[in-house]
Amino acid sequence: MNRNELKTLCGLCGTSGREHAVRDYILSELSRCSLPEDAVRVDRLGNVLVHKKGASAAKRKVLYSAHMDEVALMITYIHEDGTLAFDMVGGINAAAVIGRQVQVGEHRINGVIGCKPVHLLSKDARTKPADMHSLYCDIGTASKAETEALIRPGDIIYFCGDAQDFGDDSLMGKAIDDRLGCLILLDMIRSDLPYDTDFSFVVQEEVGLRGAGAAAAQIDPEIAVIFEATTAADIAGSVGADRCCELGKGAVISFVDGRTIYDKALYDLAVNLCEQNGIAWQTKTKIAGGNDAGAIQSAGNGARVLAVSVPCRYLHAPYSVIRHADAECCEKLASALISALQEAPL
Repeated sequence: MNRNELKTLCGLCGTSGREHAVRDYILSELSRCSLPEDAVRVDRLGNVLVHKKGASAAKRKVLYSAHMDEVALMITYIHEDGTLAFDMVGGINAAAVIGRQVQVGEHRINGVIGCKPVHLLSKDARTKPADMHSLYCDIGTASKAETEALIRPGDIIYFCGDAQDFGDDSLMGKAIDDRLGCLILLDMIRSDLPYDTDFSFVVQEEVGLRGAGAAAAQIDPEIAVIFEATTAADIAGSVGADRCCELGKGAVISFVDGRTIYDKALYDLAVNLCEQNGIAWQTKTKIAGGNDAGAIQSAGNGARVLAVSVPCRYLHAPYSVIRHADAECCEKLASALISALQEAPL
């Protein structure tokens, strides 16, 4: 896995419905892969659908999928003092964004997320969690008119900061969910595949799995594998099942989450492949979250689904954290699955 390319992908800005920068990067990379002209297409929603010929015809139609969008904030109103009201695009904890530097609008204007000073809060308000609607974005303007010359409602506020290596083989950055999955798919497409294979880079996962269902309905796979990032709660004070999964323990193979019951035979196959190939793996110890498998499973004629995720601390925050070794485990499992999903008795 190219770590610099992962940083590049994480640095791109593309929230739900505004994935064009990510899509353009992916299409540019696909243009280098010597694929036939009809092998790559963009559907009405903006999903990128790819069919790559392998050394042999597929025995089963298998789809590998990842989503392009990231969580962000959308401007809803401009106050008289020039500050911006906003709401979430995807699930974000308000407490995680207070005081954060952000990039605002098409021109990526510098901004900061502000909140009412504590000495102005009522005694009751001081004891309650921060609420997104009580926050605002300050871009340094002094009036509504001044802000309106730069920004309009519907513009996006993105978290900012370059992805960086740090600590013990770790990476911190925004949008690891799910640019890591996008990179795994790109690397698979760049490789010599043993069988014909389908891929989808989908839109609007963070606001209800909207792109994945449309992509699956068009491709009609028998089996779909979703590459994702999932919540690791391996922090101080978290014990037992509440840790969900942990950094440094390998790829996460889910048997159930808040949206999907995964195919048992596919789960067992992935686990066995890890054991046979020395790939570190773990499963989730708490039923939480969900991903595009929930939409793909029930789209069209239905599909058997498997999710492979990198454990990720601080998911949906301005900075998330993963271990490179875990990401590499996900990619190794992806490679092992290509032949196994065609040849194993399922």
